[in-house]
This record gives sequence, structure tokens and C-alpha cells, in this order.
Amino acid sequence: MAKYLLQVNYVGDGVKGLLKEGGTKRRAVAEKAAKSLGGKLEAFYFAFGDTDAYVIADMPDNVSAAAISLTVGASGVATARTTVLMTAAEMDEAAAKTPVYRPPGK
Repeated sequence: MAKYLLQVNYVGDGVKGLLKEGGTKRRAVAEKAAKSLGGKLEAFYFAFGDTDAYVIADMPDNVSAAAISLTVGASGVATARTTVLMTAAEMDEAAAKTPVYRPPGK
């Protein structure tokens, strides 16, 4: 399974819902959403600043991760920005590959 970072921001009624239900309920909802698509919630942290919550999940594939992000966005009460996370070993594999490439204008 691949790891994904979701950066979540609550807007309007989403903030009101968070105040009403609390953070523990939001974490449980995120856990259930990941599980419903064959994934697993690894971490869920609330934060100060530009992002309200950081969620790390193991998901079976990009399609499943995108489905969660789309569903959150479609709710109209939160936004989610999704980032694919790579292990150090995966980065080693990427660095070992040599694609054919020509920079623009060269």
C-alpha cells in the first residue's frame, strides 16, 4: 500500500461541525473512510496555521486516495490537498532510474 498525506481545512459549517462533534469524532470518520476503501489511517493531527488537520493514510492505490479527497471536497465543508508520500528506499529506486530527457531550449 502507498502512503498519502491529506492536508484538510474546515470551512463554514465544517468548523461548526468540528466544534459540535469534536476532534475525536472527526478522526473516527477519517478512519472509517480509509477502511471503507481498503486503507488504514496511520495518523491524524490537528494543527494551528494554514492547515487544520494533517492525515496520513495507507491506501491501496491513487484511485482510492483520490476518492477520499474528492468526497471531502464535495462535502462543501472541508477541503483536502493530497500528497503521495515515498519512503527513502522508493526515492533510491527513483534516483537509480535514468529517463530520456531534454531540457527546454536545449
